[in-house]
Amino acid sequence: MYKSQPTWPREHHQHSTMKFTSLATIAISAAAMVGTVIASDLDSTPMGHKCSPNGLITRNLEGNTIRVYPILLVSWVGFHRYLSRQFSIAFDLYLDVRRAVAAMVAESLQRDSPDWRLKHACPACTYVLTDEVKLKFSLLYAMDGNDSLKRVLRRTLDMDDSLSTSCELPTGQQLRTDRYLSRTFVDQFASDSSTAGDGDIHIENSCEGRWKNMDDGKQTCAKYPLAMVSKLLNVFGTNLGGGYDIGCQFKTTLDKSSLGPLTCSKHHTCLVGAFHGHAHRRLCQLFSLTTYTKGLGLEDLEMCEWTFSKSNSLASALCYTSIFHRQQAIDSFFEHNNDLEVYANLSDFLYNNYKQALDILNYGNAALPKLMQDLRVVDVSVFERWLEDEKAYLVGLTHEPEEETLQMEYWQRLVNLAASSDALGAAMAAVELPSEDSYETQVKRTRNAEGARRHALEDYERNLKIVQALEGKLEIMEQWVPRDVEWQNAGRLVANRKYQQALDRLEGLIVARIFELSKMNRAGTGYKLRKHIAKALQARSVAIRSALNTYNTIARTLSPPRLTLKWEEVVDYAFLANFDLLRDMRVDISERPWSSPAARSAMDLHFKICRACEEIERLNIEVQRLVTYIRDEEKYLQECEDQLKDTNPALAHQIAIHRNTRGRFKSQHLNRLHDISKLPGFSGTLAPGISAYTCPGESASIPNAQIPARMLVEPSPVDHAASALDLDTQDDLDDKEEEEEVVEQTSRSLQDVLLIADDFSRLGIHSNAEEE
Repeated sequence: MYKSQPTWPREHHQHSTMKFTSLATIAISAAAMVGTVIASDLDSTPMGHKCSPNGLITRNLEGNTIRVYPILLVSWVGFHRYLSRQFSIAFDLYLDVRRAVAAMVAESLQRDSPDWRLKHACPACTYVLTDEVKLKFSLLYAMDGNDSLKRVLRRTLDMDDSLSTSCELPTGQQLRTDRYLSRTFVDQFASDSSTAGDGDIHIENSCEGRWKNMDDGKQTCAKYPLAMVSKLLNVFGTNLGGGYDIGCQFKTTLDKSSLGPLTCSKHHTCLVGAFHGHAHRRLCQLFSLTTYTKGLGLEDLEMCEWTFSKSNSLASALCYTSIFHRQQAIDSFFEHNNDLEVYANLSDFLYNNYKQALDILNYGNAALPKLMQDLRVVDVSVFERWLEDEKAYLVGLTHEPEEETLQMEYWQRLVNLAASSDALGAAMAAVELPSEDSYETQVKRTRNAEGARRHALEDYERNLKIVQALEGKLEIMEQWVPRDVEWQNAGRLVANRKYQQALDRLEGLIVARIFELSKMNRAGTGYKLRKHIAKALQARSVAIRSALNTYNTIARTLSPPRLTLKWEEVVDYAFLANFDLLRDMRVDISERPWSSPAARSAMDLHFKICRACEEIERLNIEVQRLVTYIRDEEKYLQECEDQLKDTNPALAHQIAIHRNTRGRFKSQHLNRLHDISKLPGFSGTLAPGISAYTCPGESASIPNAQIPARMLVEPSPVDHAASALDLDTQDDLDDKEEEEEVVEQTSRSLQDVLLIADDFSRLGIHSNAEEE
């Protein structure tokens, strides 16, 4: 905790202690009154209202700091920094009391076991019922990094301007929450992240060059996602699906880490979000993109972006706070967000997803038969075969045949040898003509000519040795010459490689353009940043035109000429899969049935229909889970409250507050679930099911409210007879005198508070009279 004694301004020593005590009492009392008013108003908060005790700090920290409150509460006196500190201390105590009360409520409800909150985070996801259909993924989650809520570490500069250690005072405050993984737990995966790029077997990842956080030099941060995956596997078990913007690379990291056997035995799947997935190579998309992943439904796995867009509003208030206050604010924000926003919008989320799935099915079932008729496809199973054929085709492009690589290297060395041979011949044939220059000038020119001949000879001999070594590897008996067929074939392979490099350059610029456009059009992007991105896009457009011209030039020189691209085609690319279809130089893919735009459109529509059917299947399960949870949870909490009303009314009242936190949305959820049942095409049921979990504390278990052990401890009785016989010593008399002074001083402070409050009430009466 903070020390109760604040840091005083120098001039404040001249003021009386009494004045300070009055102002301090006002600040601390105001902080306590704020919490009391909000706590008392909790039961009467309208449905869906964004106000809660924890919402006080989270909502107002979005753009403001704790300094604002003392200014508003004691605006009739001069502001001093110690008032903010005192208010912060008082509010920390208030939140600590609330956490302690919440812990006692959890213990009374038998919901204080480790990871209880995580296991019951979402009723639609975790409230499993008996006899329900088993899905491929028992739980879907997403993870990503976010730097917006970083805090600034304050340091002192040494005399040599080098960075020193932190100048912040250590604090003994510890946040009691299960939303943070302990540093000890996370650090146990540090060795796994440091060796993620090592190993005898190197798994090729075609997307590695596109993502900065796939760089081996930045893999030290891999301990954080590894720790999260370990926690989720231990809590939720098997068949988890995790979305990550670099999911393809993270799968390799997982397999090489100590979690590899665990993820394999529990059938963990690494996936790529729908938005980020289109910046990956086509081969990676076929294995990891949400559209082609069976059992995923319509989930886009981009939940982190939605969450960060809300939590980023805390950034301005957290960058200079202490470690404890930063963690406390983030924890309070997400507690408020989960209880009063995420849960409140749960039924709307289910409704919107159900409606989206039905719309996709209605459109797809009408459009797909026409596309299949145009393509002369009679069975939708053809699209599955096309997908596997495309996978096999692109896998064959990941590695060039070793013999072709050596042939291209041999051809290039022959070209270098011919160039060095011509340079040597020209140096040897060079004739120095007589001149009237001085002797020193002629000597210098002669030395330069001899040096050029020596360098040309060394280059020729070096290239000759390399050519001879490659001839030994390729078992070439006679050196190739330009008229040989082998020379011409290798030359075409080298030209094709240059073509692919130009294609990679063009594709990389298009990826950057897509991301910058999405950022410029994103909500919350300021005017200055929009102008900055617009200038960058203008410069990038010039680079794209240059790369496009280079690509088209190389494409025309190939034999046969490759497909050229127009500016209008390139800038309209929203998905990058078409680039990968331009890569193969050994096979003409135009003969493949899945290579045409119409075929690819029909194939994507088919898989969207498949995902929509899976989404409806999952939503039918989640709708029934939510209905059952609402019934069971209300019954369980009500009976626990009734059991404690007579024995412990205070604890029963806190359980009632806890019940009202989510119970206020009951009618809203039931009405929205009724709307889902009225959708044309609804195939589920609103009849409550039977929960598969009946352990103590579960919503479907037999209520048995417990009184926490700490509340059963009675204060030890005071022996008044023995104390009356004790004689007061001089020290006792001094202590009593000090206590009486403190009581008198506190009494005067409270009188000051009442006088100030009375003055303001009179000012309010006069102002109202004047208005009338």
